[in-house]
Amino acid sequence: MTTSDSLNAFLDASTVGTEVLALRPDYRAHLVIVDGITPGPSDAASEALLSEAENYARTLLEDTPVEELPHIAAWRAAYRGFGAKPQRTRNSLEALTRRAEAGLPRVNRLTDTYNALSVLNQVPLGGEDLHRYSGAAHLVRATGDEVFDTTAGGEPVDEYPDQGEVVWTDDTGVTCRRWNWRQARRTQLTDATTAAVFILDALDPLTDDALAAAADALDERLRRMGDDVRTAHRTLGL
Repeated sequence: MTTSDSLNAFLDASTVGTEVLALRPDYRAHLVIVDGITPGPSDAASEALLSEAENYARTLLEDTPVEELPHIAAWRAAYRGFGAKPQRTRNSLEALTRRAEAGLPRVNRLTDTYNALSVLNQVPLGGEDLHRYSGAAHLVRATGDEVFDTTAGGEPVDEYPDQGEVVWTDDTGVTCRRWNWRQARRTQLTDATTAAVFILDALDPLTDDALAAAADALDERLRRMGDDVRTAHRTLGL
């Protein structure tokens, strides 16, 4: 099991590049790191949370197009800022909110939980297996030489981000492309994940208080997933 000191060391070493903050000075990342999870399939608790998120999304979209929801609109502008086309590569919050109307996927209780909380708190929220990381998490603008391992046509393939694209990386390569669009295969959560890092991405108009509340809601849910769960938090970009 990972020690508390190593959890905090990961957070202390994680960074947001100055070039990213120059692009969006209002950006904040809240990292939640957890160890001691007991893996499990979707259950009654995760099902109830997903149903709540689906109903919430339907309510949000009754009178407002998804692209005009405040935090989603902010992320669309951020994507355009580094040359991405948000109508083609949707930020994770928009993708989930759109999908929630018809029904969110049921994967396992860990993935179900963070997907539901992303919709309920209207914040992009990604989760990755901590034991598959090499070093800490760093948000940078890509040179274009970083490796991103993904799949195409069901087969593993290496891709490379566009120069200037905002990406999360570790010491091995890209862990998530286009800020919060697509995660690498290498660090993805699995049914065997016992330790994870979650990244909550915030832009104005999402407040610091709302970001902290979303992180606390995730923390509370994670602590139900094992008898010896430990968590640690850090906000970057403030």
